[in-house]
Formats: sequence, structure tokens, C-alpha cells
Amino acid sequence: MDDQLGLFTQKSTDSLPLAAKCRPQSLEQFIGQKSALEKIQRQNLSNPEHTIFHGPPGCGKTTLAQILASNSGLLFSKFNAVLGGVKELRVLIEKAQFEQNATGKKTIIFIDEIHRFNKSQQDALLPYLEDKTFILFGATTENPKTTLNKAILSRISLIRLNALTDDDILKIIQNTATENDFNLPQDVKEFIASHCYGDARFALNQLNILLDNVSKLKNLSSKEIIKNYLDINRVYDKDKDRHYDVISAFIKSIRGSDPEAAILWLAVMLEAGEDVEFIARRLIILASEDIGNADPQALNITTSTHYAVSKIGMPEARIPLAQATVYLAMAPKSNSSYMAINQAMNYVKNNPTIDVPTHLRNHHPDKEKYIYPHNYQNHWTPQRYKPENILEKFYQSGTIGFEEKLRQYQKEIRK
Repeated sequence: MDDQLGLFTQKSTDSLPLAAKCRPQSLEQFIGQKSALEKIQRQNLSNPEHTIFHGPPGCGKTTLAQILASNSGLLFSKFNAVLGGVKELRVLIEKAQFEQNATGKKTIIFIDEIHRFNKSQQDALLPYLEDKTFILFGATTENPKTTLNKAILSRISLIRLNALTDDDILKIIQNTATENDFNLPQDVKEFIASHCYGDARFALNQLNILLDNVSKLKNLSSKEIIKNYLDINRVYDKDKDRHYDVISAFIKSIRGSDPEAAILWLAVMLEAGEDVEFIARRLIILASEDIGNADPQALNITTSTHYAVSKIGMPEARIPLAQATVYLAMAPKSNSSYMAINQAMNYVKNNPTIDVPTHLRNHHPDKEKYIYPHNYQNHWTPQRYKPENILEKFYQSGTIGFEEKLRQYQKEIRK
């Protein structure tokens, strides 16, 4: 194909996806993960240890496992923990035992998504790991220290892989283009590299999209190709690090009175499909924890926001969420109520049962000594409401917003 951009000169008609077709076959071809490679090279590659490769999607876990298996000269079998359980795995283990008896060679069994195994399934692996019936290679996107049990962790080596850098991805794209004999504008390659969040598989899938649409790209500029054919890899999760990191940045931006940053993080969550009611609930908590009586209206606004988003859903829910976010970010801040209840609960937890003063009890002869505040000017009169032995002061009033008005009112009625 001839076009002004020189976009593609494709000779291969192989239909195999590039991510599989261009998988590195040696450590020399493997790009990135310097610290992981250094750790691997300190091992005896001809007699590898049980190893779990962990890291984000598309960072090279499976590729690296296959390269090491190939270099070891051992037999290799693959198993996916999503598709099968212990029963199916035992078939592979029996085959590995048969092969060792017949040929003298051990087998590496690669278990992808190993974190999917529950505790009993993990326990079933232990006898085989102990006597090295086979060599376990595993891959997981989860933290193995929290998803694998201690007995397995004590028998394996952990290899941590990180998200690939933009430079790493760019090299992979360039190498793939060269190996497959097609040209690609530099700005398109750089866009893919910078928008795939370190995921090489995603980057190569983007190249596949361009290959599949090569006939439609003849008269398009690079900007049109980027806009109309390429995706951005939105990395997000519902219950793991990214989920908690973004909501943390959102809350801290509001607490820090930065509406610009708060709206940005709100947009990140909404674009990623975050549960809008989860966001609204967090705003309710923040309204009391970080604003409190400096602006009591904040709590009213957030509870109304929660009701609104639960009724209307997305995409309209973004509007009340944005309104509440900006209001909270710009409101005066006070955590005095939050700190007061924490200190009071800590006191109660660490002291004997606190007796109610007799004049405050519901049924007691001394209850006649209770003074009714509404019978006095300003509806207040001095009276003891805490036990005499409790001298701690739990509440320290803020000095801005409506809380300052409340503080001044308390001073006035006590004159």
C-alpha cells in the first residue's frame, strides 16, 4: 500500500495476533525488567526453583516463564487456574511423573492466574512442591503475599515485574514493526507507547487494530488515526490498589481545598466506571470528618447527592457529584468533631465503666437535683454533666466558618 504517510508496507499475511507472534524467544530479546532479569540470572537456570512471576498485565510474566523453561531444557506444560481445578492439574502432574520415569526429565508446569486457586487447592500443591515432582512456575497480577498461603510462599521464589516504561514499549513497537516489515509514523508509535500504561500486550493489540484497518487509513493523517482507531488503556480496578489510590487522591484534594484536583480525580473515577454511590458515600463521610460544623450544610448537600445519584445513575450522576465535590473543596474545614469522638471513644475503651452522675439518671432520688436549662436566660445555666473525676477535654472547637459562630455563642451564654 502506498500512501502519503508511508503507514504500512505489510508483507506478512499471518493472522496470528502480534502479541503471540512476536513474543520474545530468548532473554536477549526480552525488553525491560532489569531487576527481575538480574535476580533470574543469579539462579541455576538448568535446575530452576519453584517461581511465581507477579506484576501488572502485559509486563512479560508468561513470556519470561516460557523463556526460562526453554533455557532449562526441561519439559513444559501450561495450565490456567481460571479454566480448571486440582482434578485437571493432577492429570498434568501424573503426566509429568510418567515423563520423568520414561526420560529422566522433569516438567515445568506453568499455572497462569494462580491466585485463583483457593486455600484447599493451594494446599493440594504442597506435597508435589516439597519433593519437586514437577517445577512450579506461576503467574499472577495479584500480590502473592496476600493471595497465596504461607506454606506455598515458603517453598517458592518470587519474581516481581513492573509495568513497562514508555521507552520499553516504544522499543517493542519498533522491533515488531521491523520484524513484520511495516512502517508506522513516529507520532503514532509514541502515542501508543504513552497510552498503554506499561502493557505490551495492549500496545501490540493496538498495532493489530491498525493492521486490520490498513485499507481505511490511506488518506488519513496521524492525528486522525490516533483519534479514530486507537484506544487509551484505562487502568482501574474495583477493589485493589488503583481503586484505593484514586479515591485517596480525591478525598485528600477536597480536604486540601483544591477543587481543580478534586474534579480531576472525580473524572478519573467516572471515566473508569467507578460506582457512583461509592463516591457519594465517601463524600458524606468527608462532609462530617473534614468539614463538620465549619459548614453544616456540607452534610445536607452530600446526603442529597447520594440520593440523587442513586435515583438517576450515570451519565447524569456526574453533575450532582461534581457540584458536591466543588462545594466541599471550597468549604471551610474542621475536623474537631471527628477528633472529639475519636478521643472520647479511646478514653472509654481504656477506662473502667463510666457511671452516670446521679442527677442525670432516669430513675434516681437525686434526679430532682437536675436543673432544667430552658428555665434560665439564654436557655443555659451551669451544671455538671460529666463525672467529676473525668477532667479530659475531648472537643476543641475550630475557629472558622459556622463553627466559629457556635464557639462565640458558647462564650456569650457563659458570661
